[in-house]
Amino acid sequence: MRAVAEFPEEARRNVRAVLTDIDDTLTEDGRLPPVAYDSMARLEAAGLAVVPVTGRPAGWCDLIARQWPVDGVVGENGAFYFHYDEARRTMVRRYAKTAADRSRDKRALEAIREAVLSEVPGAAVAADQAYREADLAIDFCEDVPALPQEAIARIVAVFERFGATAKVSSIHVNGWFGTYDKLSTSTRFLREVLDLDACADAETIVFVGDSPNDAPMFSHFPNSVGVANVVRFKDVLSAAPRWVTSQPSARGFAELADLLLEART
Repeated sequence: MRAVAEFPEEARRNVRAVLTDIDDTLTEDGRLPPVAYDSMARLEAAGLAVVPVTGRPAGWCDLIARQWPVDGVVGENGAFYFHYDEARRTMVRRYAKTAADRSRDKRALEAIREAVLSEVPGAAVAADQAYREADLAIDFCEDVPALPQEAIARIVAVFERFGATAKVSSIHVNGWFGTYDKLSTSTRFLREVLDLDACADAETIVFVGDSPNDAPMFSHFPNSVGVANVVRFKDVLSAAPRWVTSQPSARGFAELADLLLEART
């Protein structure tokens, strides 16, 4: 990971889209501060596409796609993307799995929920679970006292024992049935909404994140960026970002936004 200040100006000038995690990347202490919202708005006003890519639920993502200065949102770790078509004044929703599959998966996830709560003391179902359509989120430090790494590993093991995919964010373990992830659905969004090829146009796309579930994005995009707090996960990241900001969380995102905007003036 090299300092984002070394990100070459010409490469920054060629950026067309900024994909970004939300929790602990845009937020600080669970809140979205003005500096993060303003940075997204300034990027959008300059002509860059802004796309949150998050583990957060469908209910949140509907609001984000409608009301934030963004071009769309990839939610529940790739279960879907939402894009608000302003010309038609309608929400476009695209899912990785059918409604019937999602309904079947929800029933199977109930067994995992019971097993996790029984086997991992201190773990809890995430407060935003009621607004989810495709996954199960287990809270290990958002609204509960922080659990040790050993407990987080046990949560992951329970998901995997039932044949589910599990990814660790900075606050939750998210689990689902299927092979999709943040990268696969971001690739679809880029192609279908922005007319960008995630491979051929990879140099023009920046992804910024902070945690282990961002590793597929860090690995794929050559100009991936970690906000400074990503360093706490350096020993467990399967792939690290190329660049890292000097500031954490929302201030790190603003640091990156400033660099991208300076290159365009």
